[in-house]
Amino acid sequence: MERKTPTIQDVARFANVSTATVSRALSSPEKVSEGTRARVSEAVRVTGYTLNQAGRSLRQRSAKTILVALPDIRNPFFSSILDAIEREAATRGYGVLVLNLYFGHETIRRLQDFLLSNRADGLLLLDGSVDTYLLQTLSSQAGAIPIVVACEEIPNSGFHTVLTDNVDAAERATQHLIDLGHRRIGHLLGPEHNVVSRERFTGFARALAAAGLSPVPEWNFRGNFDMESGFSAAARFLSMTERPTAIFAANDESAIGFLSGLRQHGIICPRDISVVGFDDLGVAPHYVPPLTTMRQPREALGRMAAEALIDVVEDPEALGMPLRIVLRSELVVRESTARMARVDMEGGNRSS
Repeated sequence: MERKTPTIQDVARFANVSTATVSRALSSPEKVSEGTRARVSEAVRVTGYTLNQAGRSLRQRSAKTILVALPDIRNPFFSSILDAIEREAATRGYGVLVLNLYFGHETIRRLQDFLLSNRADGLLLLDGSVDTYLLQTLSSQAGAIPIVVACEEIPNSGFHTVLTDNVDAAERATQHLIDLGHRRIGHLLGPEHNVVSRERFTGFARALAAAGLSPVPEWNFRGNFDMESGFSAAARFLSMTERPTAIFAANDESAIGFLSGLRQHGIICPRDISVVGFDDLGVAPHYVPPLTTMRQPREALGRMAAEALIDVVEDPEALGMPLRIVLRSELVVRESTARMARVDMEGGNRSS
């Protein structure tokens, strides 16, 4: 049986208001109370009543605010990105709300609340793991709210995207170790289903293949982009009889945790092992030894992502063809990497 198209009467019944109130909430939201707007908004979402038109009417007043959603606000990687977003937004007359996606499924309800209650004009998403269909549904419910994805790409999503060259940068980081004479190279990975983790492993494997090498499964340590997983990888490294002489870490935090775990057992970098990180966090040049790493242009990424989102907020026609900006990371060589001549190829100990 074909489902009946929802009507304004359905919305009124669900919201427990009159059809006149629904019409007023959609056409002149400033004339009804915030509580009534919220009930009508929820009724529109649940009934499916002309989602695009109704959502657009509910949002006809600009909040002059953008919503930034990120996977874990505790991660220091995001600090300079958020700072750049806030600065760019401020110069354009916009405020910034931050939503921590760390709360899992509860986050979806919170996203709906933000996007359907006129509290944000656009969404800047710093997490590529959010379901594409869900995002498109939320955008539709909120009246085609603009969405820009940054840091992590969502393939085939049709959203504007600003990111860095993860595959190429990882390949160049690994090539740096190869150029130093290393052939026994391991990798500290990020989470298994994370797109950035997969891209950096792809770059790592490409560099090895170009040098006639292959990844050794035992030398690929799964982690979570945090110091604890790097520290755990160090314990697994120490238990091996055959060890790599160099490690490419998928981010700086795991690299620092790894080096800390090794140091506690007398394994010194770069005397006994070379390590390259990724991100160039503020602590990287001040760690002992100062960390060789790939510097992501995080400030530029945050600024350009905010700029792209506000451009679309102010001119919906700018949605057009999806924009895809890829920024280049820079290899910063410090003291955590050394030439292979200083390292014993068999055991990872210094040559005499």
